[in-house]
Amino acid sequence: QVQLVESGGGSVQAGGSLRLSCTTSGRGFSSYSMGWFPQAPGKERELVASISFMSSSKKYGDSVQGRFTISRDNAKNMVYLQMSSLKPEDTATYYCAATVAMVAVTTVEEYDYWGQGTQVTVSS
Repeated sequence: QVQLVESGGGSVQAGGSLRLSCTTSGRGFSSYSMGWFPQAPGKERELVASISFMSSSKKYGDSVQGRFTISRDNAKNMVYLQMSSLKPEDTATYYCAATVAMVAVTTVEEYDYWGQGTQVTVSS
C-alpha cells in the first residue's frame, strides 16, 4: 500500500513557474512508476508526465512538452513536477499517482494509488 500527498500548488500568473511535490509513504516506493494527472472542472484526468521506477523512461503529454519536467528521488520517496511557462489552460487540480507497472504508463486505468490533489491556478 502506498499513500500519496501532493503539495506545491498555488496561484501564479501566466509565464510563471511552480514545482509540485508528491510525498509517498508505505513500502516499495522505488518499485513504483509515477505520474501526474491534472483535472479541470468538467474534464477527465489526463496524463501530463510519467516516470518509470528507475527514472529510465519518461513520458509527457503533448501540451506540456518542453515546459514540464518530472523527476523523482527514490532515497526520499519523492516525485516532483517542475512546471514552467505556465498557461491559463494549465489550471487544474493536479493528482500524483503510483502504479506497479515498471515502465512509464499513461492512462488513468493503469494507476493503482492516488493522492488527494493540489490546486494550480494560472491567471492571464
